[in-house]
Amino acid sequence: MNKIVALFLVTIAPFCLLAQMISIDTNVVYKVTVSKDPRLDILAKTEVDINIMATRFVKGYRLFVLKTNNRDYAMKVRSYLLQNFPDEKVIMSYQSPFIKIKFGNFEELNDAEKYKDLLIKAGIITGNIYVVPDTVELKPDRINKIEK
Repeated sequence: MNKIVALFLVTIAPFCLLAQMISIDTNVVYKVTVSKDPRLDILAKTEVDINIMATRFVKGYRLFVLKTNNRDYAMKVRSYLLQNFPDEKVIMSYQSPFIKIKFGNFEELNDAEKYKDLLIKAGIITGNIYVVPDTVELKPDRINKIEK
């Protein structure tokens, strides 16, 4: 009985294996269509913009110029800084009851010290001027160098 089953498997097995073969036609061109949500393009562009903005801010220094509750004096100092140093940023904030003014976007400590000396020589600010570490915005010419 075992010989008959073995003979039967030996004669039928090759035909079963041939049944598994698939003939491939090489002349047929297959086309794949990808459907995607158009919001993905907007998301990708937003991500690029965020990454570019992130490179605009670096660790640097600002001058802490003024902390006062005298609004007129604070506005006088602010207008002086804006008129005499138009290239530098002046940040004025109010935390009750004080007005605080920070000045500049300096990447190097030496640059901040130079401006500190200029402001002290001008005499417009009666108190002390402090160099404080802060996150500063890069100047446009530095941003262009980084992007290239």
